[in-house]
Formats: sequence, C-alpha cells, structure tokens
Amino acid sequence: MAQDYTRLNTAGTGAVDQAALDEGLRSYMLKVYNYMGSGLALSGALAAFTASNEAMFNLVFGTPLQWVVMFLPLGLLFVMGRGSVQTTKILYWVMVASFGISISYIFKVYTAESVVRVFFITAATFGAMSLWGYTTKKDLSGMGSFMMMGLIGIVIASIVNIFLGSSMVQMVVSVLGVIIFTGLTAYDTQRIKSEYYHGHDQEVLEKGAIMGAVSLYLNFLNLFMMLLSLLGNRE
Repeated sequence: MAQDYTRLNTAGTGAVDQAALDEGLRSYMLKVYNYMGSGLALSGALAAFTASNEAMFNLVFGTPLQWVVMFLPLGLLFVMGRGSVQTTKILYWVMVASFGISISYIFKVYTAESVVRVFFITAATFGAMSLWGYTTKKDLSGMGSFMMMGLIGIVIASIVNIFLGSSMVQMVVSVLGVIIFTGLTAYDTQRIKSEYYHGHDQEVLEKGAIMGAVSLYLNFLNLFMMLLSLLGNRE
C-alpha cells in the first residue's frame, strides 16, 4: 500500500491544519513510547527483584507457577485490545509484569555487567530503527510481511530445538531473531504512525497507543533476549 506516511491523505475531507495534525501525531507517539518505556521499567524492576529474592525465585521457578508466568503473557496477547480502554490498560500492565518475572532467570545465567551492556546496545539499536521507521517516506509494509514470515520460522525452529538442544540452531535462531526484530521495530513504528492518520475517535486512539506500545515492547524485549544470548557473559 504505497503511501506518503509523513502526511494525512486529506482527499475529500477539506483543509487540515497540518501543524495541529503534526502536533497531535507527536503527542500520540510520545504516549506510545511512554507506555512502552514504563512497561520495560516495570519488567526490569520485577525481573531484578525476583532474581534477588531467593524465596520468590524458588516459588516461581521451583513450582508449576513458572508455567503460569511463562504462558500468561501469551494468553493475554490474544484477548488484549478487545475490551474497553481501561481493560486494555490493566491487561497491558499484567502482561509486562508477567514478562518481567518470567525473564528474571537472566540474572542467574548472565553477569549483571553483561545484562546492562546488552540492554544499552538494544536501546541504541531500537532507537535508531524506530527513528528510521518514523522518518522514512519509504513504505515498509513489504518488509514487515517478510519479517513476519521470518518470525514464524524462528518460532518453529525454537520449538524444534527444545527437543534437539542444539547450540548451533540456537545461535542461528538468535542471529535471525536480531535481524527480524530490528526490522519489525522500523515497520511497527511506521505502522503505528500511519494508524494515527485514520482519524478515529479518542477512545480508539487511546487503545491504539496501548496496542502500539505492546508491539514495540515485544520487539525490544525479544531483541534484547536474542542479543543477550549472543553477547552475554555467563556466570
């Protein structure tokens, strides 16, 4: 769908105050990034707390509760966005909290220094790609479709590798994952930006901001985990 993503297609709608439109877009994207950043902060805090609290860590990973925190976020993704704005917000915070607890094991597997280092590498990569996705006039929908097919491929490969236990397969999955989630960051940023131009009401835009934050949060988290498996120093 070829389209100039820097402006609203105003055909048939009359004159539009471009300055007001641009200001509204900046406010909308800021809201998306605020939701995403707050979600990452909550996930990180809960991950660090769970890892440092032996009783809580053993409760989660030493009992069937680990399966709940691992699969709860995936279940929430299927229902998120279908209810009211308030319900969507609540489900978002529950999802990021569950993700935070489920990845707390990284502080047991990798050194704290390498976790911090990879986090900043991820942040720099994510920031650069998101900025490109926001500013480019090139339609990235084709790239997005290709990346989604690649995502399905690495999910299948990851499931198969659970039974194979191959370090080589894991390395290939991680390398491809870095490429895929880097590309998806640019694509999703452009997609979120373009959705603002649809002219929906405030409630739809509010829900759209949360769901946009979900997409970017997942891209960041998965990119971080893939880079950590490649660059992290193990304890």
